[in-house]
Amino acid sequence: MNNQIIRKRISFFGRVQGVGFRYTASYAANSCGVTGWVRNEYDGSVTMEIQGTEEQIDKTLSLINHGRFIQIDRIQSRQIALDSNERTFRVRY
Repeated sequence: MNNQIIRKRISFFGRVQGVGFRYTASYAANSCGVTGWVRNEYDGSVTMEIQGTEEQIDKTLSLINHGRFIQIDRIQSRQIALDSNERTFRVRY
């Protein structure tokens, strides 16, 4: 098991706004012990930055994907630099 901390910027496309996505993501992230943030974008997508181990991030994404009204059609993801000052996961407005 790899315990290396990484950070990813992930964009979600599909039915991801107006369906509780950000709150589902926040609950999932806090349950899995990751940090970062999630916000709606003007184009109807949702952006998330998430920091933790690969296993924690995968578990968070799995929990989000099982959200009741959420329908993710496409995901874009890339690894980015760590934020060493971050301590929580939050919803951005």
